[in-house]
Amino acid sequence: MESNFGFIHEKLDIKILILFILRRLPEPITLDVLTDLTMCDDGINYFDFANCVEELVQTEHLRLKNGRYSLTEKGRRNGEITEVNLPYSVRMKAEKSTTALRAVQSRNSMIKTTHKKNDPGGSCTVTLALSDGVGEIISMKLFAANESQALDLEKGFRKNAEKIYNELIKLILEM
Repeated sequence: MESNFGFIHEKLDIKILILFILRRLPEPITLDVLTDLTMCDDGINYFDFANCVEELVQTEHLRLKNGRYSLTEKGRRNGEITEVNLPYSVRMKAEKSTTALRAVQSRNSMIKTTHKKNDPGGSCTVTLALSDGVGEIISMKLFAANESQALDLEKGFRKNAEKIYNELIKLILEM
């Protein structure tokens, strides 16, 4: 029998770790991302992990929608109760690995971009909005000659939303 180093070997501990990770993220994630975040302990093997994810979906602790996993209310409650059973070093590794992703997800959730095709000619109306977490701080609609340009506008706004907002305010307030 192969000996795995690490603190987590039991399926219950893997499930608790999965719930712990997902409780810290504001948005659903793909299986690949969940795998990367969960494999923070050398005692976990992929097959046990994949089996645990499937079981958590079946027991309605996790929801799988559009290829992304998130916690159900049941998963959130049970995760909160059981996470203290994880070894401290594993909790710290998982917390550290989710920090950067949580920041990206939080920023992304504050930026909204959509476009709607206008009837004749293929032009689009692009809506761009930025929130501060409390409410919307800017929203604008722009005209795009075609869908390709609309997508470029959305991509550029997602990349530079804060900078665009700050520059616009600066320009408006210049006297």
